[in-house]
Amino acid sequence: MSEPDQMYRSGGFEKKQPPDLVHLSAAEALELGERSMRRLGYDVEASRIVAENLVDTALCGYASAGLPRILNIADNPKHRQPRTAIRVVHETDTSALIDGGNNVGLYSVHRATGIAVEKARRSGFALVGVYNSFYSGRNADYLEMSAKRDLVGIHLASGHLQVVPYGGIRPALGTNPIGFGMPSSRGPVILDMGTAAIMGADVILKTRLNELLPEGVAVDGEGEVTRDPRKAREGGILTFGGHKGYGLSFCVQALGILAGAALNRDKDYGFLFIVFDPAMIVPVEHFKNELTALINRIKATPRKPGVPEILIPGERAFRERERRRVEGIELDRLVFEKLNAL
Repeated sequence: MSEPDQMYRSGGFEKKQPPDLVHLSAAEALELGERSMRRLGYDVEASRIVAENLVDTALCGYASAGLPRILNIADNPKHRQPRTAIRVVHETDTSALIDGGNNVGLYSVHRATGIAVEKARRSGFALVGVYNSFYSGRNADYLEMSAKRDLVGIHLASGHLQVVPYGGIRPALGTNPIGFGMPSSRGPVILDMGTAAIMGADVILKTRLNELLPEGVAVDGEGEVTRDPRKAREGGILTFGGHKGYGLSFCVQALGILAGAALNRDKDYGFLFIVFDPAMIVPVEHFKNELTALINRIKATPRKPGVPEILIPGERAFRERERRRVEGIELDRLVFEKLNAL
C-alpha cells in the first residue's frame, strides 16, 4: 500500500476536496494584510511594507507564499521575542551591516535594500548584510527595487536548519534562496529561486491545511522519503537537483556568515545583498540593449511541439501580476478566517 493510501486509511489526511476560497481584490488583500500585521504589533509603515510584498507575491501567482505567511510569522518563536529598531552597526561608502532588531525580514530586508541601492547609485557598488531578523519573503521584490534603478542585484538568504545535505538524514542547511535582478530595455529580468525542493513555509501550510506534499521533496526522521508534512517537519526538506542544489545551498549558507548569521544558533538567518552599477564597466544602455538582444535570441529559439513560447526568468510572474491586478486573488477560507481572528 502506498504511503498516501496508508495515511488516508489511518485518518491522518482527508481525501482532498475542492478548496473553499475567498476572492479578494488587490486592495482588499492589502487592507487585510496591513490590518493583520498591525495586530501582530508592527507599526503602520512596517505593516504596509510587509503587506505590499505578500500581496504582490500572491498577484505574481504564488498564493501559498502570500498572505498565509502572516500566520507563519505569528507562529514563529522569534515573533514572541522583543523587537528593537533596525540599525546600522557598521558602515562604509560601499557597505553596511545591519541589525534587524528581530523584526521580520520582509521589513528589515526592504530597508536594507534601500540602503544598498542608494550606496550603489553613489559609489557604483554596495554590499549590505542583515542579521537578527527572520523570513524575508519573496526576494524578487528586492531585486526589482534595484533593477528598476538600472542596477544589477544579487540576493542571498541563509535560513534556519530545515534542509538535509545531499546524502544526509538530518537538517544542516536552510532553504537558502538566491536571486538575480538585471535591467533590460524590456524591463527588469528577475530570477528568484530556492535551493530546496520546496519552500519551508509550504510544508507548514500543507500541515495547516491537512494536505500532502509533492513526491520526492522531503524525508522523515529516519531519512525515508515522505509526503506527510508532519513527518517532514520531524525530518527535513531535500535540495533541488541533488548534489548541485546542495552545492548552491552550502554556498548561500556560508555567505550568510558574512551577513552576520551565527552558526551556533540553528534558528539564525543571514541576508546578503550585492548591488552594482553596470556603468562601472559598460554604458548602462549598452548593457540593457545587449541583454534585450539575448532575450530576443532565446525567445526565437525553435520550440518543442506544444510549447507556445519560451519564457525568460520572471516573465510568467510579471504577466500573472498584471492579470491578477484586474481579476484579484483567491485565499483559502481557513487562512482568511485565521487572519481575521488575529
